[in-house]
Amino acid sequence: MNALVLAAEEAKSPLFPDRWEMLITFIGFVILLFIAFKFIVPAFEKVYKDRADAIEGGLAKAKAAQAEAKAARDEYNQQLESARLEAQKIREEARSEGEKILADFKDRANLESARITENAHKAIEAERAAAVVSLRDEVGTLATQLASKIVGESLNDDDRANRVVDRFLADLDAEQGRTGAAR
Repeated sequence: MNALVLAAEEAKSPLFPDRWEMLITFIGFVILLFIAFKFIVPAFEKVYKDRADAIEGGLAKAKAAQAEAKAARDEYNQQLESARLEAQKIREEARSEGEKILADFKDRANLESARITENAHKAIEAERAAAVVSLRDEVGTLATQLASKIVGESLNDDDRANRVVDRFLADLDAEQGRTGAAR
C-alpha cells in the first residue's frame, strides 16, 4: 500500500504534472503557435503595413498639400506685389495726368487772362483815342471861338481853323512834355 500511496502522491505533485498532460499541453501550444503564425500574425502584419502605408501616404499628401499651399502663398504674394506695383503705377499716372491737366488749365487761364488783358488794353486805347478825338474837337471849337474873340474876326474857314487848332494843341503838348520831364 505504500507504493500505491506513493504513486498517488507522486501523481498529485504540482511540481511534476502528468506526462500526458504535458504532451497534450505541448501539442496544443504548438497548434496554437501554428495558427497564430499562419493566420493571426499575417493579419496583424497586413494591418500594420496598411497603417504604415496610410501614415506614409498621409505624410506624403500632407507634404504635397504643404508644398501646394506654399506655392499658392507664393503666387498670392506675387499677385499682391504685382497689384501693389500696378496700383502705384496707376497712382503715378493719375498724379502725372492731374499735373498735366492742372498745367493745361493754368496755360488756358494765362492765355485767357492775356487775351482779356489785351482786349481791355485795346478797349482802353480805343476809348482813349475816341476821348482824344472828342477832346480835340471840343478844344478846337473852344480855341476857335476864343481866337475869334481875341482876333476879332470870324474863323469860319475850316483850313484856317484847323491850322490854329493844330498849332494850339502842339503848343499844349510841348508844354505838357516839359512839365512831365521836370517832375
